Amino acid sequence: MSLDAVGLEVMGHAFASIAEEMGLVLIHSAVSPNIRERRDCSAALFDAAGEMIAQAAHIPVHLGALHESVAAVRALAPAPGDVFILNDPYAGGSHLPDITFVGAVEVEGAVGGYGVVRAHHSDVGGMQAGSMPAGAREIFAEGVVVPPLRLTPEVERFLLANVRTPEARRADLAAQRAAVERGADGLRALAARHGWAALCDAARDLQAYAERRAREALARFEATGLTATDWLEGDGVDDRDLAIRVRVDIRDGMFHADFTGTAPAAHGNVNCPLAVARSAVLFVVRTLLPEDVPTNGGVTRVVRVTAPEGCLVHARFPSAVAAGNVETSQRIADTVFRALATGGLPVPAQGQGTMNNVTFGGFGVRDSGLETGWTYYETIGGGQGASSGAHGPSGVHVGMSNTRNTPVEVLEMEYPLRLKAYGLRRGSGGVGRWSGGDGVIREFEALAPMDASVLAERRRHAPCGVGGGGAGALGRTLVNGAPLRSKVSTRLAAGDVVRIETPGGGGWGQPEPGGGR
Repeated sequence: MSLDAVGLEVMGHAFASIAEEMGLVLIHSAVSPNIRERRDCSAALFDAAGEMIAQAAHIPVHLGALHESVAAVRALAPAPGDVFILNDPYAGGSHLPDITFVGAVEVEGAVGGYGVVRAHHSDVGGMQAGSMPAGAREIFAEGVVVPPLRLTPEVERFLLANVRTPEARRADLAAQRAAVERGADGLRALAARHGWAALCDAARDLQAYAERRAREALARFEATGLTATDWLEGDGVDDRDLAIRVRVDIRDGMFHADFTGTAPAAHGNVNCPLAVARSAVLFVVRTLLPEDVPTNGGVTRVVRVTAPEGCLVHARFPSAVAAGNVETSQRIADTVFRALATGGLPVPAQGQGTMNNVTFGGFGVRDSGLETGWTYYETIGGGQGASSGAHGPSGVHVGMSNTRNTPVEVLEMEYPLRLKAYGLRRGSGGVGRWSGGDGVIREFEALAPMDASVLAERRRHAPCGVGGGGAGALGRTLVNGAPLRSKVSTRLAAGDVVRIETPGGGGWGQPEPGGGR
């Protein structure tokens, strides 16, 4: 290793600042509220071998799966300066609304690394506005599938011809392109300052350092045969529970999660590719590491994830996957945390365990008399699980999501929707020595006819507490006061009201006499 402790810190921040700047360019250039306001996007920097050097503090379910995107592009022999686009979950993507750009950075006439950005687009075609239909039975119903392709005007025209909101998509794609270019500029500027050979050495040193620190941290948690089972509440087609089972072994600084025994692939869209399952496990492992350990390709070397091919968490083409990325990833993380808790590891109680995905869409009429499509997507926060020594935060995005909410003013200015209520769901956190966080109430009124879709969980299986702590309250989805299933697509008339009550987090420890909620 050529870098000392100070050099590692300096270069780690230098690489990370490039990724953060890529993210800021994307956020500030995008026009859709989902990216501009909610920040449903991620950015990372990879070396020429396809290993992550640094990431921005964005979305866990995005970041942990970007390695597969870069690998899919590298297999096509990119030339220096090429930019690739993809969203195919079976060729490096996660689910279809997440469009990924991978830019091959030119340094000294060769590919010196890759700038990567992923953003959730609120429509990529498919059977329903928003491309998150609850009843999809195959991936083709969820939108247009884009394998890794060099980004050309022809490819962009083809994509925009298959979406309901082409102008918004065109602007957001341009923002992603600008973000990738900013990453390339940043890497070249760093190479001009330090020299390219020294920069490559620094990237390798940072990855080796992260791997060593991760192994040292995991070595303190030697454990074998930690098992747990948790459940998905239907798949949008059938309403029966689907088991996710995991066995965790931590040996010699390696973390192995095996999902043998998990349910077969579902008829609906709760399936996910193995890359998403690996991303969820990586998130759990990251919570076991000291905060100052950089997150890069070195950490992924200590994580192994296995699952039978064709099962729920290792789906095969053409299984539908829209909810797998957002909901199954949450349940995978919950199940792994639950397994660790059985071994007495210092993990929090379960949080809300769902992203409460809400999608609205329809057609409006412009002044010119033409009908134009519109789509809106958001996820809604809830309660985080308590931990030993701290209450769970309330009204936050939990687990694999790390987005913001859409401001009321933006929502009402840009869409035919009115927000009738938005606040904490008091008392929904689980009781305990340390109480779980409270969920959220968010109530939408439709001001015009529109389609709506909700993909959610924890409507009948509550988030568990730890060490005698109570469970968090179940979530609820209601239309005009009538409760609906956890995954549903419906048609709304003007005046209809959709109310989302999100789950609370689990409590930690037995409540003290006279304490708790």
